Amino acid sequence: MLLMLKNLDQLIFSVRMKKKKRERNSILLQGSNDLFIGLNVILCRKRHRVFSFISAVSGCLLLLLFAFSVLTPPPTATDHFLAHHFSVVRKTQVVESNFDEVFQVPTSGGNLGRHLWSSNQSKFYYGCSNASKSYVVYVSAADLKTHPNRYLMIATSGGLNQQRTGIIDAVVVAYILNATLVIPKLDQHSYWKDTSDFAEIFNVDLFISSLSRDVEILEELPRNGGKAWVPRSMRVPRKCNSKCYHSRVLPVLNKRHVVELTKFDYRLSNRLETDLQKLRCRVNYHALRFTDPILEMGKILIERMRMKAKHFIALHLRFEPDMLAFSGCYYGGGEKERGDLGAIRKRWKTLHVSNPEKVRTHGRCPLTPEEIGLMLRALGFGSDVHIYVASGEVYGGEETLAPLKALFPNFHSKETIASKDELAPFSAFSGRMAALDYVVCDESDVFVTNNNGNMARILAGRRRYFGHRPTIRPNAKKLYKLFLDRNNMTWDEFASKVRTYQIGYMGEPKEVKPGRGEFHENPDSCICESKGLESSQERNDGVEVSDEQEQQSLESDPDWTDIDYLDTGGLSKELPNADSSVSNKHGQPEVEAFFSD
Repeated sequence: MLLMLKNLDQLIFSVRMKKKKRERNSILLQGSNDLFIGLNVILCRKRHRVFSFISAVSGCLLLLLFAFSVLTPPPTATDHFLAHHFSVVRKTQVVESNFDEVFQVPTSGGNLGRHLWSSNQSKFYYGCSNASKSYVVYVSAADLKTHPNRYLMIATSGGLNQQRTGIIDAVVVAYILNATLVIPKLDQHSYWKDTSDFAEIFNVDLFISSLSRDVEILEELPRNGGKAWVPRSMRVPRKCNSKCYHSRVLPVLNKRHVVELTKFDYRLSNRLETDLQKLRCRVNYHALRFTDPILEMGKILIERMRMKAKHFIALHLRFEPDMLAFSGCYYGGGEKERGDLGAIRKRWKTLHVSNPEKVRTHGRCPLTPEEIGLMLRALGFGSDVHIYVASGEVYGGEETLAPLKALFPNFHSKETIASKDELAPFSAFSGRMAALDYVVCDESDVFVTNNNGNMARILAGRRRYFGHRPTIRPNAKKLYKLFLDRNNMTWDEFASKVRTYQIGYMGEPKEVKPGRGEFHENPDSCICESKGLESSQERNDGVEVSDEQEQQSLESDPDWTDIDYLDTGGLSKELPNADSSVSNKHGQPEVEAFFSD
């Protein structure tokens, strides 16, 4: 009994001890919990302070970024152009891609449901430059209407095609003044330093004989009773009309007998009576031909292109450093580009500081080789097409040309399809080399240009006169925005917009209203319609060129594409258009020379 009571006491003691131990553990646990909660509170407070600090800093940074974006001018659109590369797709396989796969350039031009190499409306138009009956009666023979002892001399200016416009207009001016024309002197002192004279580039005999019923032309100025004449040098304003020449030049010519008009380029109005415009066309398209050696070498180049493909494109690519420098455009080349082109710009002492973004927005920047390639692919020309490139030194060299060559691997030039020995008689003379390019571009199935310079204009007019062969000039004002945004759309969307924007820029008949633009580019007085043309709607394939499209066309004719270095190193402004007025304020400067081809 005692043993049982003792065991019961031990059990009660053990239970009490375990209970106290649990109570102590509970107190310790509660303390730990309180400590943990306290630490959490402290940590949260510190974390809140840190986050508050970070938020404050982030807010300041955002404010600074906003201020920077507002105060800093937007990056030039061209930053995107040279930095981006395209992806070429063969069916669905990506060959190369350096950006979003949405914009993938196909190797094929696709099936657009139209003929790439000709216009189905060209058969309804033909060149017509024969003189009217009244003109024939008045002229009868040049020697009967030409006044004795009245000689007109001409000093042309610029490169080959700029000088060509001067030669053409010189014949018309001689006719207006009833003067004998002395074979024009070519510019041998400008940037190109070409020592060629007229007879080394143009066929003199054909030039004189073809125009014998219009104007009397002599190879050199005759002597005056055994003595040499002393010409009176003078300059007329640009786009001087018949009234202008009669009031400014004729009195001097009657008094001094010999007048030399200097820097003669674009010195005759675009708006003349029809017979004078037709005389312009007879000179340009029939009387003024290259010498036989130039034509024969040009024929060889064309035959070699034809051996490579049934059809080919000729691309006149103006992307030389000096042209880019004068344009004021920027192409994303960073400080090196700004330094290179800035140094060249200093050669024009009075050249204004340009706004590259504004220049490009107005469509006055030459398209890059890559942009030309993308435009052609969107217009339906595949990678199998052969391209003849007429170009000078391309800024950036092979790196700049690489995207175009990737799009069109069949890339040729006169240097690649002719040997050095074959080109030797021409290679030391820029005018003769340009003449070879002129011949090939004229005979190409499609002529394309990245600019609107002299060669582009004069060839566009010639191709209209001889059958409206396709001549593509970019609608740079619209394409600029499209190229900038091209990575935000699919290729099909991009190509569709290119085709829409290029309506009115493809060399189709009636793209430009009569009398608008440069006459050498749009010789409307010398283009006639054939029978069988039923309606104006058919003439334009159901698409009429709107006034807005025409205005864009005119605005995209930038004078900077034609301006050249001055002999004095300076550049001055152009005299006012003399179409409507013959008056001129003395002392007003003029553009000395156009940047020519």
